[in-house]
Amino acid sequence: MEWRKLPKVVVIGGGTGLPVLLRGLKQYPIDITAIVTVADDGGSSGRLRSDLNIPPPGDIRNVLAALSEVEPLIESLFQHRFRNGNELSGHALGNLLLAAMTSITGDFVSGIREMSKVLNVKGKVLPAANRGIILHAELEDGTIVTGESKIPNANKKIKRVFLSPHDVEPLADTLDEIEHADMIVIGPGSLYTSILPNLLVSKIGQQLCLSKAKKIYVCNVMTQAGETMGYSTSDHVKALYDHLKCAFLDSIIVNDTSLPNEILQRYALENAQPVQYDLDKLQDFGLQVINKDLVQIQNGVIRHDTEKIAGVIYSLL
Repeated sequence: MEWRKLPKVVVIGGGTGLPVLLRGLKQYPIDITAIVTVADDGGSSGRLRSDLNIPPPGDIRNVLAALSEVEPLIESLFQHRFRNGNELSGHALGNLLLAAMTSITGDFVSGIREMSKVLNVKGKVLPAANRGIILHAELEDGTIVTGESKIPNANKKIKRVFLSPHDVEPLADTLDEIEHADMIVIGPGSLYTSILPNLLVSKIGQQLCLSKAKKIYVCNVMTQAGETMGYSTSDHVKALYDHLKCAFLDSIIVNDTSLPNEILQRYALENAQPVQYDLDKLQDFGLQVINKDLVQIQNGVIRHDTEKIAGVIYSLL
C-alpha cells in the first residue's frame, strides 16, 4: 500500500494519555499526525521554557518516543531523566535534545522534524503552536489561576480555561492536516490542561468544527482531582462543546468495565473516581457511543490498554 493512500488520522492531546494511544495506533496501516499541547509550564519543560524561551518540549518528547521505531535502548536513552546534579537533576535527556535541536535549526518545529528523523518516527508530530502558550482558568468562584501546572492545585471547580496570547497562530501544516483528515481523535488526557489548550488555539478549533472527518473523543477512565471531580462522560463532552461553541463530535469511546475495589480505594485518596457513563445524555448529544472494556492496570495505575483502544479506533475507519 502506498503511503499517500493510507487513511489519514489526526490525534490531538497531550499528557500521558496521548502516547498510550499512539503506541497502539502506529501498528496499523494509517498516516498518523499528532497535534500536541505546548501549554506545559512545570518540571523540566517549564525550566527549559523559561531559561531558553522555547516551547515546552516534554509532551512532544513523549509523543516522539511513542511513535519512534528505534531500538528500545535508544528510546530509553531519549526518555532518561537525570536524578543527580544541580543543573541536570529533573531534566529528561529528550527535552535537552529537543532544546539543542531547536537551537541548531533555529526553530522548534524544525527541531521536532529533525529529531523525528533521528528516532525514525512513524507519522508527523506537530505542536499546537510554534511558541509556548499560557493557560489560564477561571474558577466557579471567579478566581483566575494562571499556569497549566497550577490549575489542578487550586482544587476548585473550573468554569472555563483560556489562552494568552488569545490570538496565537497555529502552524499552517496543522490546519492542513485537520482539513484533510479522514478521522480526528481527541484524547485521552486531562480535559482542561492537555486537550483544551490545543483546541483553544482559535483556528484549530474553527478548523475542527468545519472538518468533515469522523471525530471521536476518547473519554478518560478516571476523574482528575482539581479538574474533573464528579464529572460524568457527558460532562466532559459538554465542556468541550462549551469551549468551542460547536457540537463537533460524532462518537465517544468510554470504558464500561468495573475496576477492582482496592485500586478504586487508592484512587479515592487522591479524590479520583471512575468517570460515570451516562448513556442517555450522550445519546441526547447525538453521539455514537462505543462502550467496551478498555482498561489495563499496571503497578496499581489505571490506563487505557494501548492495543484495545487502538483496535477500536482502527475498526471505526
